[in-house]
Amino acid sequence: MTVTRFAPSPTGYLHIGGLRTALFSYLWAKKNNGKFLLRIEDTDKARNSKEATEAILKAFDWLGLNHDGVITYQSQRDEIYAKYIKQLLDEGKAYKCYMSKEELTQLRETQMANNERTKYNGKFRDFDGTAPEGIEPVIRIKAPLSGEILVKDGVKGDVSFQAQDILDDFVIARADGAPTYNFVVAIDDHLMGINEVIRGDDHLSNTPKQIVVYEALGFDLPKFYHVPMIHNSAGKKLSKRDGATDVMAYKEMGYTPEALLNFLVRLGWSHGDQEIFSMDEMIHLFDPSDINKSASIYNTEKLDWLNSHYIKNSSNDLLAQLLTGYGLVLSSHDKKEILLDELKKRAKTLKDLADLTKEILTTPSSYDEKALKKAFKGDAVSVLNAFGAKITANDNLHLPSDYHTAMQEIVTELEIGFGKIGQPLRVALLGKMSGPGLDSVMAILGKDETMLRIANAIAANS
Repeated sequence: MTVTRFAPSPTGYLHIGGLRTALFSYLWAKKNNGKFLLRIEDTDKARNSKEATEAILKAFDWLGLNHDGVITYQSQRDEIYAKYIKQLLDEGKAYKCYMSKEELTQLRETQMANNERTKYNGKFRDFDGTAPEGIEPVIRIKAPLSGEILVKDGVKGDVSFQAQDILDDFVIARADGAPTYNFVVAIDDHLMGINEVIRGDDHLSNTPKQIVVYEALGFDLPKFYHVPMIHNSAGKKLSKRDGATDVMAYKEMGYTPEALLNFLVRLGWSHGDQEIFSMDEMIHLFDPSDINKSASIYNTEKLDWLNSHYIKNSSNDLLAQLLTGYGLVLSSHDKKEILLDELKKRAKTLKDLADLTKEILTTPSSYDEKALKKAFKGDAVSVLNAFGAKITANDNLHLPSDYHTAMQEIVTELEIGFGKIGQPLRVALLGKMSGPGLDSVMAILGKDETMLRIANAIAANS
C-alpha cells in the first residue's frame, strides 16, 4: 500500500510550493488506495507558531485535502527519538562529541583559509579517553568516510553522491538532547510507514544524510521523488510578489479551491494537452514519475484563466453561497439568476464577482466626471426622459429582452444611434461608462430602481 506524507514546519505560512508538494503526495496516495498522512515538524521550539499550525490545517480544510489518521507532532515524540539515539550509541554507530564551539569555529576558519570544505574532522569519532569537563556533548552519527551514496529518485533518476565530498559525522542530537532534522525525519517516515516521499528538490542534499540514518537503524528506504522548484517568469525563486504567499491569501483574493489545485497540478506535471482537471481526473491520471525534471514557471494569467473557468461553470446557488463571504446575501434575491448569469462571464475571481455585484446593486452616489461629460451632451437628457416615460408606461418589463426591446423602440422612434441612449443610460445606472449589458442591469434592478437612477443622473447633470 502506498503511504505518503506532507510534513510542514509551523514556522510560517503554508506557501504555494508546499501546497503543490502536498497535492502531489495526496494524489499519489489516493490513486493507489493508500494513505496520505500529515506530520507537523515542530521540533524548533523557538520558531514554532501555534497560529502557523492552525493556518496549515485551515488551508487543508479549505482545499479539501483530507489527511488520513491523526496528525503526528514531532514535539510529542522526544522519547522515541531518545530511544533510537541510545540504540546507535550502544551499537557504536554514534558517539558523543565534546568539541567546543570555539574549537569548531577555529576548525572552520582554518579550513576556509585553506580553501577546504568545512566539515567536522572526526576528533571524537573513536575517542576512548576521559571526557573534557564543562562541555555538554552533542551526538554525532558515524557516516561513511568514502564510497558512494546513491539516491534512486523517481523524478531525477539515479543521483550519486560521494561520501567524502558531502558528508561528515553530522550531529543527530544537540547538547540539550534535542534531535536534529535529518535524524527525526528518517525515524518518523519509517515508523509512520511512509514508503514514498514526494518533496521539493531543495531537500535532495539532505537525502544522503537521511539514508545514513536509515541504514544505521536497519530501516528500509522509501522511494524518493524530488520535485523541481517553482520559478517566476524570470526563472528565479518565487517571491511574495510573484505568488509565494500564504495559501489562504488566495482565498481572500477570490480564487476557488478547484482552480488553485488545478493550477498547481499543472506546475511540473501534464497529461497530454489537457488543461482542466477535476479532482477525480487528477487522482486517476497523476503519476509522480511523469513530473518534469526542470523547474516550472508560475503564471498568474493561467491561474486567472482557470479561476474564471470554474466561476463560469459554477452553479448560481454555489456562487451565491460563496459571495456571502464578501457581505452579499443573494440567496433570496429575485433576480439572482439573471445577475449571476451575466456577471460570472466577466469575473476572474470571486472578489471580482463580488465587486461587480456591488456595483450593480448599489445606487451610484457619484459619477465619473469624464463619463458624465461625454455621455450627457446634446439631447441626452431628453432621450433619457423619453426612455423613462416608455418604461414607466410598460407593465411587462421582467427579462433583459424586455428592456432591450424598450431601448430599440426609443432608438427607432427618435431616429438616433444606439449610443445616444446607451451611453447616458449606462452612466445613470452604474455611474461610469463600463459595465455589463444594460438590458441585464435593468432587469436586475427592476423598473423602480432604474427610474430612480435615471432621475438622479439627470438631477446631477442639471
